[in-house]
Amino acid sequence: MLNMVFLTNSWLTSFNQPGLCITMAMLLHYFLLAAFTWMCLESVHFYLALVKVFNVYVPKYILKCCIAGWGIPAIVITLVLIINKDFYGNGSLSESHPYSNFCWIQDNTVFYISVVAYFFLIFLMNTAMFVTVLLQIHSVKTRTQKTSRFWKR
Repeated sequence: MLNMVFLTNSWLTSFNQPGLCITMAMLLHYFLLAAFTWMCLESVHFYLALVKVFNVYVPKYILKCCIAGWGIPAIVITLVLIINKDFYGNGSLSESHPYSNFCWIQDNTVFYISVVAYFFLIFLMNTAMFVTVLLQIHSVKTRTQKTSRFWKR
C-alpha cells in the first residue's frame, strides 16, 4: 500500500483538491510508519525465535502483532491530525519548490518528530535485537565448541 499511495500521490495531487491532498499525505505517512512498525515487530519475532526458543507462548500473538503493527501508526497519525490537519498538504504551494506536486508533511518539526524520530527508535530497537541475537548465537557456538573439545578428550 505504501508503494501504491506513493505512486498515485502526484497524480491525485494534480486535481487540486485540498481534502484529497490531506488524505493522500495522511495515507502515505500512515503506511510508511506501518512499514517501520512491522519491521520492528519482525525483529522482536526474530528475538523470540532465536533467543527465547523454549517456553515462549504468547496468547493471541498474531492478534497482538496486528494491533501493534497497524495501531501504533494510527495513533501517531491521529495525534498529528488532532493537533493540526494542515500539517499535511501540497508542497507545490511553496515558492522554493514551485514544480513539486506531491502531498506530504509540510511542517519540518512534525516531520522530524513523527518520521525521523520514529524511524530512529525503530532502528535502535532493531539494532538492540540484532546484537542480542548475535551474542546469543556466539554463546551457543562457544558452548558447542567447548562441549566438542571435552568429548574429543
